[in-house]
Amino acid sequence: MRYAHTSASERRTLPPAIAVSTVAFAVDLPRDAPMGDPDARATDAEAALWIPLVRRTREPFAGRWALPGGPTEWHETLSDTALRAVSDTVLRKPGYLEQLYAFGAIERSAHAQRLVTIAYWAQYGEQDFAAPPIDTTPEESRGAPADRPGVPLRWDDLPPAPTAGPHPARPGLAQTPDPNVAWFPADRLPPLAFDHAEIVEYALWRLRIKTEYSAVAHRFLSPTFTLAQLRRVHEAILGHAVDPANFRRQSIASGSLIETGKFLTGSAHRPARLYRFRDEPAANSDQPQTTPRNVAEQNTGSMQ
Repeated sequence: MRYAHTSASERRTLPPAIAVSTVAFAVDLPRDAPMGDPDARATDAEAALWIPLVRRTREPFAGRWALPGGPTEWHETLSDTALRAVSDTVLRKPGYLEQLYAFGAIERSAHAQRLVTIAYWAQYGEQDFAAPPIDTTPEESRGAPADRPGVPLRWDDLPPAPTAGPHPARPGLAQTPDPNVAWFPADRLPPLAFDHAEIVEYALWRLRIKTEYSAVAHRFLSPTFTLAQLRRVHEAILGHAVDPANFRRQSIASGSLIETGKFLTGSAHRPARLYRFRDEPAANSDQPQTTPRNVAEQNTGSMQ
């Protein structure tokens, strides 16, 4: 049923539409990653947390940046939609994906059908970016109209949703970069469409309170790492510098790290020791690690 064709009384009883948005985080980006700010790459020399955004190509909020997302297809779970949206944007699957929260304030769609967005957050680590860019264009959609090739989403029956909207699928970042996709430092985001600034703020808070768990930092790193690399990840997540001596002492005292007996080579300084986490998460596979589906989707709207 098209919302615009319903009467005022019918609209009062329509169920809310459901959409999904994903906040993806990364610390180290591939060199071919498009930057939303020409000077943003300079931030890479510091500890920075990055988020990919998509620029809307139509009203409302045409020209503004937004989170990757879209409506849930009839054959998809919420997690499937979140994974598809972020993979189509970054052209690589994230190593971790978790349901975050449900955003369903009444005023989110004051002039359209009530809309509830299920937000997810994802993590991209060094190994995730080591994979070549994926081609997100379905075989049957190749050669489709240029305005939405390979993106079979139907927005006509939904209110203006808090997502980036359709954008051209790209066969590879290096070959055909999409000007409507870019990475931004999490602490220097542009004005966002809809209530996406609120969603990002919540995702950042959720990520930061979980830094005490080794798995959060582990997902941004290679299997082995130096204490300096681990400290840089913590600084990126927390948004401020950490005292090196205190961090080293606390990290070793935590008992979560194991010395590998190897050293980082190729440095002009004294070789640094390489460590690994005592309880390493499962190795990355074709599908990202997620919270159990029966738990993640039954607890929609509550903190995980």
